[in-house]
Amino acid sequence: MSRSFRDDVSRALNDGDLTGALGRFSEAYRGAREKAYAGIDFEALRDRIAERKAYAASNLEALVERFKANAEAKGAKVFVSDDPSKIREYILKVAQDRGVTKIVKSKSMATEEIHLNPYLEQAGIAVKETDCGEWIIQLTRQRPSHMVMPAIHMTRHQVADVFSKETGEKLPGEIDRLVKVVRHEMRGHFMTAGMGISGANVAVAETGSIVLVTNEGNARLVTTLPKVHVALIGFEKLVESLSDAALVIKALPKSATAQLISTYVSIVTGQTRNDDGSLKDLHLILMDNRRTAMAKDEKFKQALQCIRCASCLNVCPVYRLVGGQVFGSVYAGGIGTILTAWFDELRKAKDIQGLCIQCGNCKQICPAKIDIPELILEIRRRLAVEQGLPMVQKGIFSVVNNRRLFHSLLRAGWKTVSAVAGRNGFIRHLPMFLSSLTEFRSLPAIAERPLRDTIKEIEQPDPEHVVEQAAFYAGCLIDFAYPHVGESVVKVLNRAGIHVTFPEKQTCCGAPARISGAYEVAAQNAIDNIEALLDEDVKYVVSACPTCTVALKEDYSRVLESVGKAEWLEKAKTLSEKTIDFSTLVKKLVGEGRLAFEDAQALQKATYHDSCHYKRILKASQAPRDLLRAAGHELKEMYESDMCCGMGGSYTVKMPEISAPILARKLKNIQDTGVSLVITDCPGCLMQIKGGLDKDGSPIAVKHSSELMADSAVARPGRASTERDPAA
Repeated sequence: MSRSFRDDVSRALNDGDLTGALGRFSEAYRGAREKAYAGIDFEALRDRIAERKAYAASNLEALVERFKANAEAKGAKVFVSDDPSKIREYILKVAQDRGVTKIVKSKSMATEEIHLNPYLEQAGIAVKETDCGEWIIQLTRQRPSHMVMPAIHMTRHQVADVFSKETGEKLPGEIDRLVKVVRHEMRGHFMTAGMGISGANVAVAETGSIVLVTNEGNARLVTTLPKVHVALIGFEKLVESLSDAALVIKALPKSATAQLISTYVSIVTGQTRNDDGSLKDLHLILMDNRRTAMAKDEKFKQALQCIRCASCLNVCPVYRLVGGQVFGSVYAGGIGTILTAWFDELRKAKDIQGLCIQCGNCKQICPAKIDIPELILEIRRRLAVEQGLPMVQKGIFSVVNNRRLFHSLLRAGWKTVSAVAGRNGFIRHLPMFLSSLTEFRSLPAIAERPLRDTIKEIEQPDPEHVVEQAAFYAGCLIDFAYPHVGESVVKVLNRAGIHVTFPEKQTCCGAPARISGAYEVAAQNAIDNIEALLDEDVKYVVSACPTCTVALKEDYSRVLESVGKAEWLEKAKTLSEKTIDFSTLVKKLVGEGRLAFEDAQALQKATYHDSCHYKRILKASQAPRDLLRAAGHELKEMYESDMCCGMGGSYTVKMPEISAPILARKLKNIQDTGVSLVITDCPGCLMQIKGGLDKDGSPIAVKHSSELMADSAVARPGRASTERDPAA
């Protein structure tokens, strides 16, 4: 990541107005969106949108031709081009041929994409943005920070200062007054402009129509009052039919601004009469700009399903800290990173892709079902292939892929860190260039003895006299930092009659390498673990780390396929079928009558933190809650319990300046509950939250759910416990 980009990140993080404005909107959006979608089957709606938009992406060329034929039959002039420069030239020529000296515009990200405004202004044509947010951006000479609300990063007082400078009148920061200023300033421009330029939210092939969804009414004035109307439309806006358009219109306001409906929906079909009786000169420009290339890419074609609602930005924990002028280029946020890599060039996405923390909020809320996190990982993979990995990462991954060396270094690490570890095994200060790692949270010391050693001392039932056998995949943190968590897992499963093995050759799950784009390294991790975990005939492969569970259960097949190791796919599928997370397995065992919490008494109040992978990929966050309540815990839900804690695996090392405020927000939400215990199923989140609370001097304890279940889970009455009592 370049130094200048990090400076931009730092400036944004230290801009209280920006973080305040974005934070307030993000908080309000979640609840308002839920109300907007009340009574609507969101999953069914987005399934349908994804299906129809995917169809359009697979048939772009046919839809372009159909749209062109139907629009031209109604009097429109249709220009199709893949070249932004030719599009700019076409629009300028139309303006010059008609003697246009002033243009009014409604919001159009496509015109931002081709940098139309400065091109026209350099040719001597006045261009006036008439959307309130776009006008603010134009006056401040900024770039839009959001696809729907371009000036969302600014406060009303900042806007009042901008308008005061433009009008020469000192204006108060009162929204009603500022809106009146916009109306007054714009009205004359609508009446005197020779051309109106718009975008389109949807382009309907069966009718040759464009659809505009707005709240301010300016788009209607832009498209009706001037005698010339030019609409710039990206290929991705094409749908087959009006019924397809209706799906987008239904979802767009709810997902974009949490409104039930937008104020205006305008459908423009063919030429209309001007006030003097002449026919409007209507030009519809269909822009490719690598969209057909994207449609032919099996990985990225799903990005063409985007309806430009920007809901992915509204729920992104990173976006609400730095905004779209840092996290993005023309298009902002995660989806903006993807579009930048395609519509501009891959290397332009190099810095901004590093801001994605892979929490998955965007994927969960996207009305077009785009897997934005996965596509950003694919960008990282392609960057790694094209440009190579940084030397430091290469060195780290070469060690990780050498299992014996990796584990030997971790064992040896105990001797080093024990010298700097304080009370309760925390490392609170690190020297020199490592100091940033402990500025905002303490780190756990490496355990004196890893789980792979201590598990051998747990007296387990004889394998010949148990119901089932399971292999435990510990992952790096449980094995070398939190072996007591692994011991708790083993004890609980023993009580259900399950003997637990620890395959010695297991190694890193590969998630750090995959998340960094190093798919070759991740593939080797996958092969090593497939061999280790399938070496014994077990019913389950159990993991108590959601990130590791996702790697074993879902990622290995994708990684192996992407690097051409198809011969391992069948074994990867077998491992996936055997893999199960700890709490889901315990819930299953309770349901089967093999475990119980019958003697549970009222225990301390606690709150539960949902890890990102656990909630949004495994969709398993209800199981631990049910079990903990059955064990006697009263759970008090914290605000934003499923919002990222800022760990993100190696993200907290690469981007500590962003990880820190995300964690601070999480800690505040925890403290606001008034509980004395936080529970989670993720050892990474355990490390982050526990370290943050320790750094703050908080007495609140943090535990993995397995620790609490080990204290209270018992074999079902009527079944003999298979756990031996060491004292017997």
